[in-house]
Amino acid sequence: MPPSIKEIEKTACQIRKEIVKMTNKAQSGHPGGSLSAIDIVACLFMAEMKHDPKNPGWEERDRFVLSKGHASPALYGILAFEGYFPKEELMTFRQLGSRLQGHPEKLMLPGVEITTGSLGQGLSVANGMALGLKLRGLGGRVYCLIGDGEMQEGQVWEAIQSAGHRGTDNLCAILDRNRLQIDGKVEDIKKEEPIVEKLAAFGWNAIRIDGHDYRAILEALKAARETKGKPTFIVADTVKGKGVSFMENNVDFHGKAATDEECRKALEELDGRLEMIEKGN
Repeated sequence: MPPSIKEIEKTACQIRKEIVKMTNKAQSGHPGGSLSAIDIVACLFMAEMKHDPKNPGWEERDRFVLSKGHASPALYGILAFEGYFPKEELMTFRQLGSRLQGHPEKLMLPGVEITTGSLGQGLSVANGMALGLKLRGLGGRVYCLIGDGEMQEGQVWEAIQSAGHRGTDNLCAILDRNRLQIDGKVEDIKKEEPIVEKLAAFGWNAIRIDGHDYRAILEALKAARETKGKPTFIVADTVKGKGVSFMENNVDFHGKAATDEECRKALEELDGRLEMIEKGN
């Protein structure tokens, strides 16, 4: 049985707590973009993707590429909650000798498909994976999460053009459209709209959703799975720092951890949200 939306939302909120705690303990990392992406990542791993924590190398699995590798706390959180490694290990984030470094490392941690961190490269890798699966006659799908500041990289658009040309329909890209990057507002640095129309012109099935609406996320992923002859690009409108009031839409928390006092306040807010979820609100 697939999990209910309530179960996914509860897990995402619990992982939000872990994101705040692990970056606070390390006093480094990228909480803002991890918090904006976790609802999408939770829906993927809990309800959409075929994967097996007991057999991470299963050939028929779906693949997830975190192109915005600095949002590794979101990926580490879902991998731990799905059973790829003990949850206690999350608190070793960015520590010397830890498997949980600032950017995901394929050779260190089960569940990480590719080492990422150099922005702009993830969609090219995901495109290659998707083509490889087709050539080998395997049924797996590939999902690639991209940051909207990252969309300013030329290589992303080369990959978009290539996948559209080849009709790579086992590929789904997801844009975490939180509208903030390290230097400020994305639109002030390089305008990207009309993004959906641009993607459609490149031959993609382009869908725009609220990236914090679980039902909308799941419906878009289903539409992507059912689309034949072209790849799907989901533009997910999100909020940087989602779930923590003082982090929301605050560019300062792109790459800054909460202080101890801020961490306490954030955890109080998230505990309150967990109570509301339990009560069905």
